[in-house]
Amino acid sequence: MRLHLVTMFPEFFRSPLAVGVVGRAIEAGLLSIVLVDLREHGLGRHRRLDDAPFGGGPGMVMMVEPLAAALEPLAGTHRVLLTPAGRRLGQPTLDRWAGLPDLTLVCGRYEGVDERVAEHFIEEEASLGDFVLAGGEAAALVVVEGVARLLPGVLGNPESAGAESFRDGLLEEPLYTRPADFRGWEVPGVLLSGDHARILAWRREQRRRRTRERRPDLLPPGFAEEEGEG
Repeated sequence: MRLHLVTMFPEFFRSPLAVGVVGRAIEAGLLSIVLVDLREHGLGRHRRLDDAPFGGGPGMVMMVEPLAAALEPLAGTHRVLLTPAGRRLGQPTLDRWAGLPDLTLVCGRYEGVDERVAEHFIEEEASLGDFVLAGGEAAALVVVEGVARLLPGVLGNPESAGAESFRDGLLEEPLYTRPADFRGWEVPGVLLSGDHARILAWRREQRRRRTRERRPDLLPPGFAEEEGEG
């Protein structure tokens, strides 16, 4: 997979891209990252990228010309603008993007991006959630890691990605490892029983319980009633 990062600050990415899952994916040749420096397309002697908004208002807006110059050569890739105004990012979206041969992430800055960029050079807009960051670079790193770990051959155990939170609409169950007793805090006995059927049932119930308590918005209508009837 090839992933383009369109940004004012390419130096933001260099260290994070060299470590962990992403670093291993790049080293193994499973993922290629191309940093596109917007400053190279800036206007005038100072490589300007922003201007005051038409109609007045606070802050500055990223101009259409530099972004158009950076994004036109990337036509044919799936170009995503990271913006608080986008659709909230979820696991199904990452799954879909991981299946693409070429993905482009555009990192916004300032008050936002000239709307004509979204209208003419972007296939999709995405947001991490209902909050605002200084720019799209941190969001892009989240997407890069979320996508990279889904690529075939990246994770040591290919089953890991299929047994996580959100895979079946539920949060992941509590996890434990050695020692079985730490300061009197014991691992649930069922996990030490060796009874795989009981363990599977316990994990399923824990996923349901945790989701009911922490993220009831993930549950389909009537789920609580169905659980009670069962």
